[in-house]
Amino acid sequence: MSNFWAVFKREFKVYFTSPIAYAVMIIFLVTAGYFFFTGISYYSMLSFQASQNPQIYKVNLSDIVMNPLFGNISVVMLLMLPALTMRLFAEEKKTGTYELLFTYPLRDVEVLLGKYFAALGVFAVMVGLTGVYLIILLFFGKSIPDVVLAGYLGLFLMGAAFLALGILVSAMTENQIVASVVSFGLLLILWLLSWTSSMVGPQLGKVFEYLSLIKHFNNFSRGLLDTADLAYYLCFIFFFLFLTLRVLESKRWRG
Repeated sequence: MSNFWAVFKREFKVYFTSPIAYAVMIIFLVTAGYFFFTGISYYSMLSFQASQNPQIYKVNLSDIVMNPLFGNISVVMLLMLPALTMRLFAEEKKTGTYELLFTYPLRDVEVLLGKYFAALGVFAVMVGLTGVYLIILLFFGKSIPDVVLAGYLGLFLMGAAFLALGILVSAMTENQIVASVVSFGLLLILWLLSWTSSMVGPQLGKVFEYLSLIKHFNNFSRGLLDTADLAYYLCFIFFFLFLTLRVLESKRWRG
């Protein structure tokens, strides 16, 4: 456990001693803030119109503000999170410290989990900073509906899945740009699988729908907590971390 914490603290510190974390977080928060502001503005306009004629408008905070916000944030995550994982192993290889890292009395799994949870920690900070939106919702005199909490859980699980795939790609290349581009491409393919499910046979279509990252997230954003969706993301994370561990072990065997 001490080795894990050593790797975690080192990697987490590196994020904030380089411009990577700051750039990703600023772009993420500015973009998310814009989407939240436009959603709140639209909600305020509809609320005013509903007060004039309540029989015409049915204003729902979750449907008008939070559901679109979660969908937009998930797209921003798809674009930004590969930047968090691209350096984790690729930079070690580029600078020649990769082999040195494994000369320390560290197990492969400790190195992997330390790096992964450091990236996950940065992502958690990013999402946590959007908690100011919940304060604004309370300012509007609204309680925090369960659908919002479920949406945040879905965002965190999806982000954790993105990072698990990204760290695998980083372990397979020494070029950070290649790692970022390949991670984005693979995530985009898994994102779009549900859109192409209607173009294939019904059986294969069901497989595509199940494998799609966005399909399982949509349930969370609607406030539906299904154990199948939770199991999907946990299995996704475990599978790609397991593959990464096998890659690291194969590197050690080959020297």
